[in-house]
Amino acid sequence: MSRALLVALALVLLPGCGHERTGSGSASLWVTRDRGATVLATTTVPAGLTAMQALDRELDLKTTYGGRFVQSIEGIDGDASKQRDWFWFLNGIEADRSAADYRLHAGDVEWWDFRHWTGATMSVPVVVGAFPEPFIESTTTIVPVGVPRSLATAIADEVHGVVGAKQAAQNVIVISSRFAPDHVRISRSGDRYRLELGTETARQLAANVAALRFQYGVGA
Repeated sequence: MSRALLVALALVLLPGCGHERTGSGSASLWVTRDRGATVLATTTVPAGLTAMQALDRELDLKTTYGGRFVQSIEGIDGDASKQRDWFWFLNGIEADRSAADYRLHAGDVEWWDFRHWTGATMSVPVVVGAFPEPFIESTTTIVPVGVPRSLATAIADEVHGVVGAKQAAQNVIVISSRFAPDHVRISRSGDRYRLELGTETARQLAANVAALRFQYGVGA
């Protein structure tokens, strides 16, 4: 697949990523590889920079297509012929534009991951590793199935959500004893997000909001 086609796809991905917050402050910048298995860098950057400027400010960066596409970070080069490349997420959501076109807001999480892809896995619409993003951007209901309500309440507090019927909110987090204890899966339908948690994963997340950091948490 040509790099030109990759660029075109990067610019037409699903919309809706990013905060509407403005003002001073800082954003988080994460760089990983292999679906978050190896962490290369984590730092904070000033809000107001473009995502590309923030990346270039902190790491050795090479770009193509007039600075709109990442070719290499810290000497790790994308190679379309080998189906390995850099992908980026904003607040857990697959970016819908070039990093040169998005200006960071306070609290944003800019995450770059170098990974293998196939035609079916080039697009990963949402990941769980930036939790509590993307659930704090809109209303979220936590649905407990065969688990203590107190566990659901703890997760609800982390996303400013409520415990109740799933029809009551845009997003849904289901905690179920029917899942494997370590189950975690996130999916996207339009601008709605669904997170499934097994009981042990939910307990870990209730104790530490960063327990799922850098994980993709998707079925593909």
